[in-house]
Amino acid sequence: SLTRTPGELSLVCPAAQVPQNAQSQPGWACLELIGPFPFSLTGILASFLNPLAAAGVPIFALSTFDTDWVLIPQTHLAKALQALHAAGHNEI
Repeated sequence: SLTRTPGELSLVCPAAQVPQNAQSQPGWACLELIGPFPFSLTGILASFLNPLAAAGVPIFALSTFDTDWVLIPQTHLAKALQALHAAGHNEI
């Protein structure tokens, strides 16, 4: 994902593809909410993020036209998956 704002250029990519000398924060796992979801549908991302927040799992969320992606620190992945399963989310 490449995002430009007036104050920054942010690139989210696999660790092996981080440009040299770029500021980075490695060690994330990526979970995909498989879409596409109609824009009229509400609460999809919240239903995923609320259990993670309740479990104390930090996240970095990205959305595209077709789906949402949630990055979780690798050190929190097991706790995140447990919270998501308890909330009724299933892995595919």
